[in-house]
Amino acid sequence: MSIFFCNFAADFVFYINNRHQIMQNIHSIAVYCASSNKIRQRFVDAAETLGEDIAQRGMRLIYGDGGIGLMAAVARGALRAGGEVVGVIPQFMVDQKWNNPDSTQTIITTTMHERKATICEMADAMVALPGGIGTFEELLECLTWKQLGLHHCPVVILNVDGYYDTLLACIDLMVEEQMMREIHKDMFVVVDKAEDVIPAILNAPAWDPNTRRLAAI
Repeated sequence: MSIFFCNFAADFVFYINNRHQIMQNIHSIAVYCASSNKIRQRFVDAAETLGEDIAQRGMRLIYGDGGIGLMAAVARGALRAGGEVVGVIPQFMVDQKWNNPDSTQTIITTTMHERKATICEMADAMVALPGGIGTFEELLECLTWKQLGLHHCPVVILNVDGYYDTLLACIDLMVEEQMMREIHKDMFVVVDKAEDVIPAILNAPAWDPNTRRLAAI
């Protein structure tokens, strides 16, 4: 396992703001998911399947380096299939021994903000599995950055057993109440099965960077 310490660069926003609009090749996929061990096996199975699919496609998994829950499961699936697994985690979590020693590479950041920025910078696509408020926050932040034109990566929500139905209904309500535009629902794709995640990423519609002008209503 390789360990790197990250110093957050001031030009990060410049970097993500100038990424290619259309990514012909997806090399790295960021996965946001739960770190709880007290969850249904169906969620664990979905995470392991996704990890395997990422590795079998020759892609790299980027994740939060958690050693338990769905984070450990997605890493386990990727490693089992011979894939590269990069964990990004702040120092205080390493101090608590919350990191996954099995990751191929670990990048240690100073803060949570640097962790999220580093994951976004390294990823060509983002996937949200079921998770708690941390997962929701990561998903909504990457959608916010996409709405603002700071990145144009595909975003896929893996809605296992309807886990995200309530959030999706809330987004519909936001549109109905004109808190956001209908077009912003095109920023993400929803699938129900782990096997459908990679095809959804590869077939996701390109996001026009000019839609930044539509961020405000």
